[in-house]
Amino acid sequence: MLRLSTRDPKFAQAFERLVADRRESGENVARDVQVILSDVKNRGDAALTEMTSRWDQYALAQDSDWQVSRDDCHEAFEALKPDLRAALELAAQRIRAFHEKQLPKNRDETDDLGVRMGSKWRAVDAAGLYVPGGRAAYPSSLLMNAIPAKVAGVERLVVVTPTPKGVINPLVMAAAHLAGVDEMWRIGGAQAVAALAYGTQRIKPVDVITGPGNAWVAEAKRQLFGVVGIDMVAGPSEILLIADGRNDPDWTAADLLSQAEHDPAAQSILITDDPLFADTVADRIGVELAMLPTARVAFESWNTHGTIIEVASLDEAPALANALAAEHVQIATDKPEALFKHIRHAGSVFLGRMTPEAVGDYVAGPNHVLPTGRRARFSSGLSVLDFMKRTSFIQLDEAALKAIGPAAIELAEAEGLPAHARSIEVRLGI
Repeated sequence: MLRLSTRDPKFAQAFERLVADRRESGENVARDVQVILSDVKNRGDAALTEMTSRWDQYALAQDSDWQVSRDDCHEAFEALKPDLRAALELAAQRIRAFHEKQLPKNRDETDDLGVRMGSKWRAVDAAGLYVPGGRAAYPSSLLMNAIPAKVAGVERLVVVTPTPKGVINPLVMAAAHLAGVDEMWRIGGAQAVAALAYGTQRIKPVDVITGPGNAWVAEAKRQLFGVVGIDMVAGPSEILLIADGRNDPDWTAADLLSQAEHDPAAQSILITDDPLFADTVADRIGVELAMLPTARVAFESWNTHGTIIEVASLDEAPALANALAAEHVQIATDKPEALFKHIRHAGSVFLGRMTPEAVGDYVAGPNHVLPTGRRARFSSGLSVLDFMKRTSFIQLDEAALKAIGPAAIELAEAEGLPAHARSIEVRLGI
């Protein structure tokens, strides 16, 4: 774990190194993924069969081996224990309600010169969702990706998920039923992303690919952007917790480890103005780790990337937070709004002592698919807009063209494009 203090004369250099630490895949992953994408593009199903056998120890021998049926998903949903089914339904209901309010409005207006103009929003025809597979799968991620797509109006929603040795998490199947997934394919990794983008003999291509995955999946999405749309290139999870000394150190330790348990490369950072509280939290981390079934991963993450930053005043915290542009920012103070108003770069912000980041992962409503690796400086969390595109339109009558056409002719001629000018001149009789 790294300890920093803004009182240290060397703090600026140490903090700059922290900000610059990418914790993401390197050139070897990029080269490997390029080979995988090319193979799937050229050989389609044959490449998928070989890779699934090699890496997932699962044989795509018959047609029935390729897909999880909608009936199977429905059965998995019906088989859930009542409390778990109710929890999944509550999550779906809240996610849907939040995202329905994101739907954009079409525009259609005519200005004083008689020029009609506007824009129409339409959903993409097909979207592909990547869902990590096996027993360590996340039904919450399926809901967070699938529900906004359906709210947007996507007609064909396709899930790809690896099933190592044929194992598929029944909760993922139940979530697929609840979200209205149309197809679920038993393939994973960069090869599954390639299949969604290029299409194969069995799988029709999609227009947009979203969803979390490992370094190979993230790199595949990055390389395929332009062939398809993507939500974002996501890296390891991260949380920045701004807390004063009035917090319960056990709560704070638990909050920090809630992201550390995701991945050894995940990062948890605490900013506090109370040195004694910082020491206590560091001690309580060890106690919490001793109780966690995910302690091995969480310990590696905290030991390698965990950071505590001591500040003279919490007024310093927003500037540090904006430089880090973290995926999750949790403000655990009595008056979180005072700091929140200065936070410009964050994937999602959690306000107050009773708002742990984990509640946002499941049932709060806003999307938990968020930018990582300082990308919150220029991008946002997943929304219905990721599954939609806007088409503008223009309509002029003769009077409107006479009003604005001459200016267009002047500009076309100035740019050396006489055919542009001519297409307007012939209509104006010039």
